[in-house]
Amino acid sequence: MESRMVVVHADNDPIKGIAKPGTHQRYKNPRISVENRILPALRPDEVRVKMVYAGVCGTDVHLVTTNPDTGYIRCSSPAQIPAGGRVIGHEGIGKVLEVGSHVHHVQPGACVTFESIIVCHYCEECRRGDFNQCRHALLLGLEKDGLFGDIVDVPSMLTHDVTEMAESEKGLRAAACVEPAGVAYVACQNTHLGAGDVVVIFGAGPIGLFAAMLSKVVFGAYRVHIVEPLPLRRKLAEKWGDEIYELDEFFNHGPSSIDVVIEASGNMGNINRVFRRLNANGRVAILGRSGEPLLLEAVDHMITNAVSLIGSRGHLGGAFAKVLSLCRNGRLSIDDAVTLIINGPEEICNLLKSPGKVFEENCKVLVKFEADRL
Repeated sequence: MESRMVVVHADNDPIKGIAKPGTHQRYKNPRISVENRILPALRPDEVRVKMVYAGVCGTDVHLVTTNPDTGYIRCSSPAQIPAGGRVIGHEGIGKVLEVGSHVHHVQPGACVTFESIIVCHYCEECRRGDFNQCRHALLLGLEKDGLFGDIVDVPSMLTHDVTEMAESEKGLRAAACVEPAGVAYVACQNTHLGAGDVVVIFGAGPIGLFAAMLSKVVFGAYRVHIVEPLPLRRKLAEKWGDEIYELDEFFNHGPSSIDVVIEASGNMGNINRVFRRLNANGRVAILGRSGEPLLLEAVDHMITNAVSLIGSRGHLGGAFAKVLSLCRNGRLSIDDAVTLIINGPEEICNLLKSPGKVFEENCKVLVKFEADRL
């Protein structure tokens, strides 16, 4: 069986003098193309899926964007781009065509959405239940071929049956957004966000918007302040934030008393600038990746006030099931973040060749595959 897939190629040329170069220090000269690939025999633990919708993530954009200062790609998430290229994409929903011999929890004909972290279940972190920090994890679309294809093979452990959600267009689009919403859910959990908290969210991209929704609807925040430079995203954020700001406006007129900061923009400077406004026992979650160092001047403020900083990655540990339950019960409308729908692998490729538009003109971009998908 043949499938059209979106593939990224890059030169593997690690920067010399760095002991353990990250992705953004290893790969340069990214190229993206649509390729016809023959699917191999289905593995016993995999499912073959006809894609319905896939989501374009900032990580996908960073894989094909070059840092002008270094010449290397911007993506600092773990990634492996082999000589034959990497099929990208890690968010979406599809219809199961075939299941491997060891798969019993889903059947052909079911519609499934996907987690994106393939865990080992055997390392100490997994055995403690810290699946997001699995030491042998592989990331779908980054370290294992992903979802940007008409038909793709996916590890069955990643699938969640959402057949009932697929009965409506709204449900289909929501199911395609569960992965980033799960990331936002885990960030809210990691900050112990609760009733009465004043929350500041930097970045009103999809994860920032989902964090704002969850802060209010699920975790009971008192006030949610959202900081975003792009007008379109600020407009979208009005539905879920109490106050919406441009960056300078926030630092000139924003709240002076803050309990929780969720940094989803990748601008590490925001944390240093806002740090002294954090209350005693304030909490900061860092989600946005940029490869930038975090320089923190107010360490005495951190010590005196018992301020906590935590890196937040992933959507495992039950977040997927909780987000799906909230969507099914009408508590969350995560499809509201969708601002653009494009069609098929060719349009993904064209969009990612001009990636600035993804940030400047849209929030959540979905890719719709063939019209007869269901």
